[in-house]
Amino acid sequence: MNSTSQLQHLYWRAGFGARPQDVATGHSPRKALRQLLRDSEHYEPLTGPDLQYTDLQGSVLAETVMAKPMPGPSDAVMVPDQPGAPRAPVEPLRPRPTFRGGSVATRVPRLRRADLTPEQRKMQNQGIQQAYAHMSGAWMDRMATSPAQLREKMTLFWHGHFACRVRQPAAALSLHNTTRKHALGKFPDLLLAVSQEPAMLQFLNNQQNRKAHPNENFAREVMELFTLGRGNYTEQDVKEGARAFTGWGYDYQNNFTFREREHDAGCKTFLGRTGNLTGEEVLQQILRQPATATFLVTKIYRFFVNDQPNAGHIEPLAVAFRRSGYDIADLMERLFSAEWFYDPANVGTHIKSPVELLAGIRRTLNAQLDQSQSLLGYQKALGQTLFMPPNVAGWPGGRNWIDSSSLLLRLQLPAILFKNAEFAVALKQDENDIAPNLTKSERTLRPGMGAHLPLAPLQALLGATPAAQQPEKLSAFLLQAPIRPENLRLVQQAAANKTPPEALRATLVSLLSLPEYQLA
Repeated sequence: MNSTSQLQHLYWRAGFGARPQDVATGHSPRKALRQLLRDSEHYEPLTGPDLQYTDLQGSVLAETVMAKPMPGPSDAVMVPDQPGAPRAPVEPLRPRPTFRGGSVATRVPRLRRADLTPEQRKMQNQGIQQAYAHMSGAWMDRMATSPAQLREKMTLFWHGHFACRVRQPAAALSLHNTTRKHALGKFPDLLLAVSQEPAMLQFLNNQQNRKAHPNENFAREVMELFTLGRGNYTEQDVKEGARAFTGWGYDYQNNFTFREREHDAGCKTFLGRTGNLTGEEVLQQILRQPATATFLVTKIYRFFVNDQPNAGHIEPLAVAFRRSGYDIADLMERLFSAEWFYDPANVGTHIKSPVELLAGIRRTLNAQLDQSQSLLGYQKALGQTLFMPPNVAGWPGGRNWIDSSSLLLRLQLPAILFKNAEFAVALKQDENDIAPNLTKSERTLRPGMGAHLPLAPLQALLGATPAAQQPEKLSAFLLQAPIRPENLRLVQQAAANKTPPEALRATLVSLLSLPEYQLA
């Protein structure tokens, strides 16, 4: 494996693929890794006016509801007990602030969905959908264009690790920016910050965790999915951990709050430690367990190296991870610097997730889209919608990304993007959709997102390469495994008898449409 192939392997695993200009630098993998780490040092939150959705506040919907005068005590509605009888006064329905994972603007109460008309609920659903579409599009833009490739890739990993699905976009965006901020920092800081995010507390029911009626869901998932893994704790640890997390909740302004009156201040025994343990102390006790480092490193190894864990590689990393105080950047530098990272068994064997596939096409080709939000439909069709994991365990990954229908769309996607090929697919219904029960026509995804493929960077990469040899050289850039002779002939045939720009475009689309391109 030559240095250029190693470089491309690094860029695909530590980011979303190498661009022609990245390959042209001639950097060694070690130098490229140092640059990736430097470029990812600084945290930049995902923000923008289109991402700041606050339910009804400031919207037409709020105006239509709040413009109606609220009945006062003297305006009580009279309800007859029987026909013709005087009506008995009842308390009129009033909008009441209800936190659903988002933020509440001052002076404008949040309205319960039960208090809204069907048309108002429809407007609310549309606003939420648009906010999520803008959030997804903004993040996809970052993945495709940001120099902080390693931070983007780590944020994607933590997005699946701390899987969370809530209705309010503001809460989801807050959780996203928390994982983005700590993505390459110390895991204890990340764990505590995520555990105190209102979105996570809502998703895992800790708002209902009170000393009189403990709710074990949050405590269980923190251990099973976020830190220790099954087999490294007992059911009694779950019960005692839940007691420690009683009182953890959030307020109407989307802030973590500790409700002391709801907290169980009694003695607890958790993972061998006894005392009046708080939620913070439970997290600290979890981090003292060697199993935590092994669990986390194994999951990171499966995401960045190989879906088949190698204990001989994982254990030294886990030991170093614990000794570093769970320093994530240090772990990733060790992982990407290891000789075994470039073993043939680890190259071109990773099935790209839908997000990696879509972001990678854009990044490696410097492709531009008129509307990046249009990729949301393709995410859903391929089985990975950002901010909408299927459950608390996240996306299963690996071979689960591929089935007969998704593979067909994957192979036709380049032609859809760059040749406006005809392709229509009806998205599956999702019981957790914000707007369920859409008709098949409303769920049908069609091409037309306006993708533009600049050829200049690729022409610079090819240089003086003769036309007959260009397909093979481009295959070495786009594919992580040598192209098979029969596929090379097909690509050459697709470019035959065309002008140089047309031949280059046809070559690219043909290479991107090969099954081998699904691997990184």
